[in-house]
Amino acid sequence: MSSDPDRATEFYGQLFGWTAEDAGEEYGGYLNLSKDGQYVAGCMQSQPDTGPPNVWSLYLVTDNVTSTADAATTHGGEVLFPVMQVADAGSMAVLKDAGGAAISAWQPGAQRGFDLIGEPGTPSWFELHTRDFAATVEWYQKVFGWDTHVVSDSDEFRYTTLGEGESQLAGIMDASAFLPEGVPAHWSIYFGVEDADAELARIEELGGSVIIPAETTPYGRLARAADPMGAMFKVVDSSQRS
Repeated sequence: MSSDPDRATEFYGQLFGWTAEDAGEEYGGYLNLSKDGQYVAGCMQSQPDTGPPNVWSLYLVTDNVTSTADAATTHGGEVLFPVMQVADAGSMAVLKDAGGAAISAWQPGAQRGFDLIGEPGTPSWFELHTRDFAATVEWYQKVFGWDTHVVSDSDEFRYTTLGEGESQLAGIMDASAFLPEGVPAHWSIYFGVEDADAELARIEELGGSVIIPAETTPYGRLARAADPMGAMFKVVDSSQRS
């Protein structure tokens, strides 16, 4: 969601090589974002009273979005926006998990989701920071049927993934010790890059900002940035590991 979709698509186009295509009037100005002709993301004008005006959102696929929305509340979450049909693309609902993070459910129709993952300029990882780790992991197991795997379970580092090995897709981190007061539980999206430091310099050239400079970790060289309107995202150069 962006308060300035034109500027947003120009920014990400220059940064990641994305192209934008209007999905049509029936989709309310929704823009499909592609890299090399394959879907990687979407962008839409933010609306009043629908949450932060500039934010990246994550959708999880479900076979039955109505059942998923029902399960969300049964297991301690909420339905923020009820099930709605999106023309022939599919149907969706916006949920709040047991730890308070927003997450959307998507039952595909014509729109299956993105086509590329894990390559430079495409989504590469998805991570949830939560204060209520155990309840949140269980919520994703019960509501979305996640096959979870414990990476670490110490007070210093508590982390669980969806899938394991090469099939890992996302992670949940216990952020209770470091999530700032007033900052809710939230999902982050990582975009793959070939050089994190060069990408951060490019982000600033294009009018974005660096929130947390690049740091080399066991998982790659990571950084947090924001686009010119303030939507935050992370970049990861997986070739650089400590």
